[in-house]
Amino acid sequence: MKHIRVNKILSLCAIAALVLSTASCKKFLDVNETPNNPLDVPPSVVLPGALVGSAFANSNELNRFGSVLIDVTAGAGNSPLRWDRYNTDGDDFGNQWRLEIYDAALINYKKIIENEGKYQSPIYSGISKIMMAYTFGMTTDCWGDIPYSDALRGNDATQPKIDTQKDIYLGNANVQGLFDLIKEGIKDLDKQGLLKPKTDDVVYGGDLTKWKKAGNTLLLKLALQISLVEPVKAKAIIDEVLASDSYIKNNNENLEVKFGAAVGSRSPVYEYTRISAFRTDQLISTRFLTRLQETNDPRLTAFITKPGANYVTVDNGFAGTVPAFGTRSQLGDYVTGVNGEGPVRLVSNWQRAFILAEAALRLGTAGDPQALYTEGITESMKSAGVSDANIAAFFTANPTIATLTGNNEAKIKQIINQKYISLIGNGFEQWTDWRRTGYPDLLPHQNAVGIDGTRPVRLQYISQEIQRNPNFKTGILPNVKVWWDVN
Repeated sequence: MKHIRVNKILSLCAIAALVLSTASCKKFLDVNETPNNPLDVPPSVVLPGALVGSAFANSNELNRFGSVLIDVTAGAGNSPLRWDRYNTDGDDFGNQWRLEIYDAALINYKKIIENEGKYQSPIYSGISKIMMAYTFGMTTDCWGDIPYSDALRGNDATQPKIDTQKDIYLGNANVQGLFDLIKEGIKDLDKQGLLKPKTDDVVYGGDLTKWKKAGNTLLLKLALQISLVEPVKAKAIIDEVLASDSYIKNNNENLEVKFGAAVGSRSPVYEYTRISAFRTDQLISTRFLTRLQETNDPRLTAFITKPGANYVTVDNGFAGTVPAFGTRSQLGDYVTGVNGEGPVRLVSNWQRAFILAEAALRLGTAGDPQALYTEGITESMKSAGVSDANIAAFFTANPTIATLTGNNEAKIKQIINQKYISLIGNGFEQWTDWRRTGYPDLLPHQNAVGIDGTRPVRLQYISQEIQRNPNFKTGILPNVKVWWDVN
């Protein structure tokens, strides 16, 4: 795919989100109070900013939060230090809610969809529906019940109603659910129109076959997400995707956003961990380092920086003096890119393999769980630059990892343990899998406080949003599970 620079894209929406969120700015406006209307411009101008907005929403503050909670990184200052001790409240994530999600990615996707007829651009509309579903899915997975069907209407609905997470996923007589939104988007990709994306598509460069596979793979991800509360529905969706034989099967088909190496075009993870004034806020957790070292995982050097002769980390919740910035281990180039290129991996080939391995065990869908599990580990390692010989050596040296054993639940635990490692850099997905399955097994953090001394299982509603919109329920704290979290 032709790589384009994203300087202009960042100037449209995402760089503002980066600056404000890394500064922990608390200013927030209701998602539907402002006009929320981008200039009426062609979809080729709006799409790249929307795609980058989704990437920022995934990999910026939500990623830092999830990575700390799930023992990949440890907090060393500011918000990550609070999160490391399970402290989060309604003053967190206001900028993510507004500047990365509702007033950035989502409103831009909506504008593209609304202008489909004007610009004769059904393909742009199809991509936007797929990515709107991804972004709304991420939002509801974090906050539970959210503005959905009534959102993004500007002054026509300054206090939008709140849809239940169940209705957001499944829909009802009056609400189009995420699954139907994705399917509609995939169908749009086959329609004829005057405008077709090229380099303005910063994910696939206008490759519609890959977009269809991405949409179907997103269906797999969301179906597994609800598999404990809606197993029949989840199985039906996965069966339908498998029958289509159109889903991500190669690493070059990953749904990911590539960034640039120049100032103003670099990935949010790189900016935060290597450049910004807040780069000292986190470092790698001893727990994650130990997990990789215990098995001599060949991805270690790609995943984690080594500042000297040894890796330098601290335990989660550590209350002492942390190592100086230049002497500590951070997220490696695999996550950030050598000079900030990223990419931000939203849905990956190895993630798909792990999803299908779990689904085969949990739901009885087609596929050999062992083969799919092995594929997931293998493709993750290939993505990190590990040679075939070293991959084979890893399996040989770690037979208890290489082979699924025990009952189905024990096998699912093995699958999630390896999926967790493979998802480094996507703290949101790691945290979400842990909430859904209870895996991997994680010990409590040192000096944990929070609501009841346990890891948060949701984000608390934004305080100013509650004040502006009486439709939000009050008293929903971070220890209250979302609809699909029943383990």
